[in-house]
Amino acid sequence: MRRSLAVLVAGLVVLPAGFSPAAFAETSQPRNLILFVPDGLRALKVTPETAPAMAALRDKGVNFKNPHSLFPTFTMANASGMSTGHYLGDTGTFSNSIYTGHPVKTVASQAGTVVPFIEHDQILGEVDEHFNGDYLNEETLLKAARDAGFSTAAIGKVGPTFLFDHTERTGTKTITIDDQTGAVEKDGKLIGIPLSDEMKAALSAANLPAATPGRGDNGKTGDAKTPGTTTANVKQQEYFADVASKVVLPMFKARNKPFVLVFWSRDPDGTQHNQGDSLNSVTPGINGPSSLAAIKNADNNLAQLRKALDDLGLSATTNIIVSADHGFSTISKESKTSSTVKTSYPGTPDGFLPLGFLAIDLSKSLGLPMFDPNNKNAAVAANTYPKAGNALLGKDPLKPDVVVATNGGSDLLYLPKGDRKLAGRAVKALLEQDYVSGIFVDNRLGRFPGTLPLSLLNLKGKAVTPHPAIVVNFRSYSKGCDEPTLCSVEIADTILRQGQGMHGSFSRGDTMNFMAAIGPDFKAGFVNELPVSNADVGITAAHLLGLKRKANGDLIGRVMTEAMPNGATPKGFTGTITGKPAANGLKTVLQFQRVLDQRYFDVAGFPGRTVGLK
Repeated sequence: MRRSLAVLVAGLVVLPAGFSPAAFAETSQPRNLILFVPDGLRALKVTPETAPAMAALRDKGVNFKNPHSLFPTFTMANASGMSTGHYLGDTGTFSNSIYTGHPVKTVASQAGTVVPFIEHDQILGEVDEHFNGDYLNEETLLKAARDAGFSTAAIGKVGPTFLFDHTERTGTKTITIDDQTGAVEKDGKLIGIPLSDEMKAALSAANLPAATPGRGDNGKTGDAKTPGTTTANVKQQEYFADVASKVVLPMFKARNKPFVLVFWSRDPDGTQHNQGDSLNSVTPGINGPSSLAAIKNADNNLAQLRKALDDLGLSATTNIIVSADHGFSTISKESKTSSTVKTSYPGTPDGFLPLGFLAIDLSKSLGLPMFDPNNKNAAVAANTYPKAGNALLGKDPLKPDVVVATNGGSDLLYLPKGDRKLAGRAVKALLEQDYVSGIFVDNRLGRFPGTLPLSLLNLKGKAVTPHPAIVVNFRSYSKGCDEPTLCSVEIADTILRQGQGMHGSFSRGDTMNFMAAIGPDFKAGFVNELPVSNADVGITAAHLLGLKRKANGDLIGRVMTEAMPNGATPKGFTGTITGKPAANGLKTVLQFQRVLDQRYFDVAGFPGRTVGLK
């Protein structure tokens, strides 16, 4: 980065001459593939006691010991990486809530907002419509597979499940079953993706309903005085597992052609978010009994799928990749510098950060009025916060100077007018807050002391959705055990409470997701020390299936050849990039690893404020 960055690279090794990611024998015929996603599962939390099925798969197959979630470490962002093999700069899915510039029309709960929460089938449909029918701008795994003649299905958590074939809304080409399956609005309009007649008949024959059950008590978030859930998402996920094992897999076997199945388990993520074991206390945080039950719940789902493969005689021809979308941390709401901790806010304990604290602090620092995009662009009154934490800053909410997309362990700032001076003022304000740990700025806005460019994180690419101008990472620390990644605590901009769970930060607690694989095209009993990521999962899955896809962007993962029999084993190196210090001495530091042309982002932030940053 020349003048503004000092680059410190250690452990550089030479890559083998003429290496090609596809330099190993292809299978003679297409295999089946199951991608199992235990949402929010921390790598080191998997043991024979906590998750026997996943531990066995890891130990008998491939143990990806050096895994990486894509940053920002959110569900939809990483789902876009797994479904396309591209980084976020190409997919445009920069987080769970993003600025699209187009008001939502179809979903009443988000009507009018230009900062939608995109874990919703109809929202994804609207976003597609706004961006040439395919907002990802890259061909997804299931679309390519079905076009190549595979049977395809996606089952599980609403949002990421549908993302694997989000332009197929008929239910006849790819089977899609998620939280919204069978749900209807008051006028009778179907909310989720429809079921084909074949699926309806098959569900009926298996004595399974054609509508997904709700989460029940597991969906209870609690409040500042009432603990959240103490139960895992058992009932809903039993339904998903039954649909997959008793209906979809037998159907696919009967078709006598290869298949691809994506199973996205909401647990442990959903329970870790809502758990009521640690109200307003960072210990035990997400390490209480409810979270452990959620890990076992996801593990049971995987065990059921593997038994179904055995019973159907499909195990020998089916590759299974298990990859969590991200790690997880406990929420902290503490700050000494924020103006919000000196004011009382509805439903917020005194001295704690309220929802939307970043937007509130920026509004005051920049002297810009604040409007709520989730409340018909109404002005946000004093001592209140925006309904969903998102905000439009400026005199005219229809032409905002700053858009704040609130997400959790990190937030996105958009500058629709591209104002460089305003960017500098925003960076200066952020550097004054003790809850900030790392700032990344769009290259087009210039270089600012204390920050690093967005392009370093593969967040600048061919995406057709608006690119964020600034990505703000929040402070994290470890408390409660000896292993930092298992006891990571982070400041989180969320309605959830201190002591509950969140992710999205650049701590190693959030980037270290669980990854493993087993099957005929993977080595047995192999520990892979090389870094791998969720973008690699998408590319490797397509490679195993023999899919040929034309890419629009070039921010692409690599095929994990080292995990395959007779596959090439590349070498890599580790490195650190350090930004120029700001006036107060703060500087953003990025620690990464490299294999071939791929950078794997371990951790980033201000030294002393991020778990895992040396």
